[in-house]
Amino acid sequence: MKQLLQGIKDGSAIGIGYFSVSFTFGLAASSAGFRWWEALLVSMMNLTSAGQFAGLTVMTAAGTYIEMAVSQFVINLRYALMSISLSQKVDSGFRAGKKMVLGFAVTDEIFAVAMSRSGEVGSRYFLGLAILPYLGWTSGTLAGAVLGNVLPQKVSDALGLAIYGMFIAIVVPEMKKDRNIMKMVILAVLLSCCISYIPLFRHISQGFAIIICAVAASAVGAVCFPIETGKEEPKEGES
Repeated sequence: MKQLLQGIKDGSAIGIGYFSVSFTFGLAASSAGFRWWEALLVSMMNLTSAGQFAGLTVMTAAGTYIEMAVSQFVINLRYALMSISLSQKVDSGFRAGKKMVLGFAVTDEIFAVAMSRSGEVGSRYFLGLAILPYLGWTSGTLAGAVLGNVLPQKVSDALGLAIYGMFIAIVVPEMKKDRNIMKMVILAVLLSCCISYIPLFRHISQGFAIIICAVAASAVGAVCFPIETGKEEPKEGES
């Protein structure tokens, strides 16, 4: 129960941020002609902000199933890498069924919080970590879809920026603790800027850009700043 409550506490800020972002998704879905329950169903079965907005664009444009499959595969491929990485940090109680839940619930922010936790990640902690983000995401979508276009456009746009501030709040404390992490974050930002502003790389999609930056920065960090294998992280409950 202590692990569950700690997970809920750690996921509370993510849940608040997700509410504002999914509220914008609900507004967009309502504007595109979706019924409120259709928008809610999309968010209940997904937990991917960029993927859902991209999927909404494809559905609005009456795109094909192939276009939908390819766009979702490219945008959400990074979650496969995150799940593989996080699966190496979970404890022995994480069986196959629980790992399926982990794979469904992994997002950029949940992954960052789970990986920054000292020691192994238990199934109860991860469940608690995912509860409020999931509730925030689905309830925000419902609220946005029901309210429709009641809010001014400027307010809706401002709500969409909340997720970036939330992610910064997760990353910055870790950067302060370890200068090597700061260097890797700066490297990832520089790579992202190169992909965005150098004409040669502008054809690279947003999903692939995130994967390239994350893998490249992680690889450089592993080579230049390896963690000593002789030191083991303390397990949960140990000081």
